[in-house]
Amino acid sequence: MGSWLDARAAGGRWLLRIDDLDAARCRSQYEHDVLAALDAFGLRSPAPVCRQSDRLASYANALTAIGKKLPLFRCDCTRRVLREQDLGDDGVCRGNCRQRRIVSTESAWRADLSGLAPSAVHDRSLGELRFDPSRHRDVILRRRDGYFSYALAVVVDDAESAVTDVVRGADLRASTPWQLALHQALDLQPPRYLHLPLLRDASGEKLSKSRQSLPADPAQKIKELRDCLRWLRQEQPPESFSEESSPEALLKWSAERWRPAAFKGLETQRLHDPLASN
Repeated sequence: MGSWLDARAAGGRWLLRIDDLDAARCRSQYEHDVLAALDAFGLRSPAPVCRQSDRLASYANALTAIGKKLPLFRCDCTRRVLREQDLGDDGVCRGNCRQRRIVSTESAWRADLSGLAPSAVHDRSLGELRFDPSRHRDVILRRRDGYFSYALAVVVDDAESAVTDVVRGADLRASTPWQLALHQALDLQPPRYLHLPLLRDASGEKLSKSRQSLPADPAQKIKELRDCLRWLRQEQPPESFSEESSPEALLKWSAERWRPAAFKGLETQRLHDPLASN
């Protein structure tokens, strides 16, 4: 809803992409449910749905292009091994994979980013986001299971779809430096970013991973849209909007009053935080 409102408030288009690269976990029913829920709440895109599973050739071409500019190497570090060694889980290769010349197919392809220049982008809510090649030394381009990485796919998708603004949850803020690096490696202009507060339950867990995470209820469209506005600290619609009102009318009213400044600097929003009320 936040990304839809931001696009409409700016007179732009809201694009819908299905990130279905991981074929082992993706099901057609999941996509059907997502699209049906968005439609029920009036969140529709004027453009055809883009599916990453249809774009593997573009990702392969991008990987080849990056390989001509940056050193690529195979890495067999796993998250489990890094945790056991207390080396963190920031996505950086902590082993000596560069020197070992790994040939096993049970390994990921990474790009060595140390030759790139530092760069930064201003997030409209959270301030400056930086890529530092001394810290973000490398990035996975193709995972050990053979799937292209999220970082590579979204950079290629955004560029080919002429995306100007990325609006997403603050939990993806940490992936932005890698994307800035890949924009530079592919000679692309990065989009503008706006990271929205991440909704958590009373115990602090990410709501989408919580037991309190329930399906959106189409029978309470207006109530649930009001809740979203409250969590985004936006102006509440007048009482004249009832469950008999159309979600499209409420969304139009809200887009005309969209104020990202209301949640500026806020990375987390608790489900029942009274400070979210207007």
